[in-house]
Amino acid sequence: MSAYTSKDFARVPAALTAALPDTLIHRNVAGQAADAGFSAERKHPVHLVDLPAKTLSVTLGGIVPAGRTGRHRHNYETILYVTKGKGRTVIEDHVVDWEAGDAVYIPVWAWHHHENRSATDGCEYLACENAPLLQNLGGIALREEEMHESL
Repeated sequence: MSAYTSKDFARVPAALTAALPDTLIHRNVAGQAADAGFSAERKHPVHLVDLPAKTLSVTLGGIVPAGRTGRHRHNYETILYVTKGKGRTVIEDHVVDWEAGDAVYIPVWAWHHHENRSATDGCEYLACENAPLLQNLGGIALREEEMHESL
């Protein structure tokens, strides 16, 4: 990976050329095992989508019946699209109830967690985030887990 500096501004091209990566599809994302370390840290199963996007990430998340994620915050934006179940997301002091088909916006650096309202059925969602953009701008993506949660 080459690093550009201010003196390289004159090297900005006048036209773009599509650069197709070797990988354009990640098949059966949800059918593969969730990433164990990532899931354990977040306290719910998370499937990482393995595609070469440099500005966006996509993950598939699940919340077990009556479960919840850990309370956390990050300096990247997130949009959740709920594909299954009913639950709620607590963002700072706002409660956002959601169900399959809804999309939820998580603002930058807002404390939040997600909860499954069903005692019998799991929830699933797709999360889209701009963390790779911040990582590629000098490793400035930050995430903080609350260590001592108050329930």
